[in-house]
Amino acid sequence: MNTKKNITKVEEKDQSNSINSSLAERYQIVREFTETLCKPLATEDYVIQSMPDVSPTKWHIAHTSWFFETFILNKANKHYRSLHPQYNYLFNSYYVQVGKRHSRPERGLLSRPTVEEVYSYRHYVDQHMLEFLEKADLAQMEEIAPVIEIGLNHEQQHQELILTDIKHVFSVNPLHPVYLHIKHDSPRPFTIPGVRWVQFPEGVYWIGHDGNGFAFDNESPRHKVYLNSFKLAYRLLTNREYLAFMEDGGYERPELWLSDGWYAVEANDWKAPLYWEKRDRHWWYFTLSGMREVDLDEPVTHVSYYEADAYARWIGARLPSESEWEIATSKLPMEGNFVESGNFHPHALNQDSSSSGLLQMFGDVWEWTQSPYIPYPGFKTLPGALGEYNGKFMSNQMVLRGGSCATSMSHIRKTYRNFFPPNARWQFMGIRLAKDVREPQSNDE
Repeated sequence: MNTKKNITKVEEKDQSNSINSSLAERYQIVREFTETLCKPLATEDYVIQSMPDVSPTKWHIAHTSWFFETFILNKANKHYRSLHPQYNYLFNSYYVQVGKRHSRPERGLLSRPTVEEVYSYRHYVDQHMLEFLEKADLAQMEEIAPVIEIGLNHEQQHQELILTDIKHVFSVNPLHPVYLHIKHDSPRPFTIPGVRWVQFPEGVYWIGHDGNGFAFDNESPRHKVYLNSFKLAYRLLTNREYLAFMEDGGYERPELWLSDGWYAVEANDWKAPLYWEKRDRHWWYFTLSGMREVDLDEPVTHVSYYEADAYARWIGARLPSESEWEIATSKLPMEGNFVESGNFHPHALNQDSSSSGLLQMFGDVWEWTQSPYIPYPGFKTLPGALGEYNGKFMSNQMVLRGGSCATSMSHIRKTYRNFFPPNARWQFMGIRLAKDVREPQSNDE
């Protein structure tokens, strides 16, 4: 009996070491990539907050460390102590159950802690996390590993925010600073043709995460949906096509807009996508590699749900539902222009236009859907403060799918549900059109 117990302990130890080693490696890769994204920045860049939705880079690198400290180290190690007792207040985002929080719109007012101190805090958390991963036994890992996975995916979301937020920060600077000099596309070997449609049959389909691998709670439960026959545009909408809408008075025609959308147009004086600027009768836009003339073949980006919906009405189409989008991608490879490509900007269609299937479904821009962000049937939030991660935002938001040029390839899934308010524009948000398929009526009808 003792021999069998010893064998079991050895097997458990080996299993624990394997899990710990794998998770430690992934932890280091994700954490190091955050710092890689920050390397082009000067110290002064880290502290600016250009609008309430944008957070300073300094806050992002502190908050992602706070997450591991709060949900893992404080619970797994009773002897752990934070570097500063007020960091829990400064770097909590919206977890009400954790405690009081510093006002989000005032994050840019904090000159202290300094950038150097925030990095010291970050590395302090890293040291303790790696020590924990080295020593934790199998029982601890079975309990903590899922939370670490949430933390790593949470950090990847903030990596995307680091890029989109610093883009907004730089855009309001009259000097138009360059985040990184990026080589523009070479001349295209073909002309991007007009929109073609890919049709999908009526039927009952399964959507939602199947439980294999990591997913956020809002991607479950997997469930059935009924869809009428529909068709999707085979590619993303281009700047050229959106410019036609603008030139036809799209921003001056209230009949094209939802009521709240028209209010946003008037209140904010929208006349073009975010970051567009007209110079000598030519449109330019701000990118992470500086100002450049609008490439008419690139996917339109930095448009709100309201703008996407208005364009769809203007052209006689609509936006896809998130169920349609997910079903359409079910057999497609997960390929696209993601953050790992180092482009930090959507690319024009670079595949042979003779393709009969869907293109650009992943990467480049998040694609607005017409679906409100609501729970799937049978959805339940996680217990405790982590239950606040997704569930409490299921109101007044719209779903986007597919990832963008600022999204990590190892983060995105076909079932991934991103969500933003319908007036948001500073993320890489774009448009794919959909249409209903009118079935011929039978003689009985």
